[in-house]
Amino acid sequence: MAGAPIGDLIRTADAGAGAAADELFSRLYRELHTLAEHHLRRSAPDLTLGATTLLHEAYLDMAGRESVSFPDRARFLAYASRAMRGLIIDYSRRRRALKRGGEFQVTSSGADDASVGLHPAPEPLEALGEALDRLAAEAPPLAQLVDLHFFCGFSFAEVAALRGVSERTVQRDWRKARLLLHHALGDR
Repeated sequence: MAGAPIGDLIRTADAGAGAAADELFSRLYRELHTLAEHHLRRSAPDLTLGATTLLHEAYLDMAGRESVSFPDRARFLAYASRAMRGLIIDYSRRRRALKRGGEFQVTSSGADDASVGLHPAPEPLEALGEALDRLAAEAPPLAQLVDLHFFCGFSFAEVAALRGVSERTVQRDWRKARLLLHHALGDR
C-alpha cells in the first residue's frame, strides 16, 4: 500500500480494506490537520477545541461509517470538512447549553405551558451549518464547493482542477452558492 496513488487508496479503502483507510489517513494527515486548523480559525474564537482533537474526532466519525464512499480526493476532503464542521457545531452547542444551565431539566407547572416552547435563536455557526445542510440537499455540488473553498481553503483554480472544469465555472458556481446561502440565512 505504501507509495500507492491517493486515488487507488481511496478505492481500496472504499472496498472495505482497513489497512488502506489507515494509510490514506496517514498520507493525508498533514492536509487534514491544516483543514482542522482552518475550521477552528473560522469558528467562534472562544472554542477550546484543538486542531488535533478535532481531526481525530473527525477520523473516528468517518471510520465508523459503513456506507460512505470517496471516489476522489476532493470528495474525501469535502466529507472530512463537513465532518469537522458538524463536530465544531455540536461542540459549540454543548458548551452553550452548559453555560445556560443545560445540565438541569426545566419542567412546567402547567400554568404557562405556551412560554415553555420558546427557544433562543441559533448561533451564527449553527445557522450556517443548517443552511449548508439545506444547500447540500438541494445542490450537492454547490455545497461541496463551499466546503472545498470556504472551509478547506482551496483556491478557485485548485477546485477547478479537482473537479475537471474551468476556473470561471467554479467562480460562477461560487456566486450561486453564496446567493443560495444568503437566502437560506435570511429565511431563518
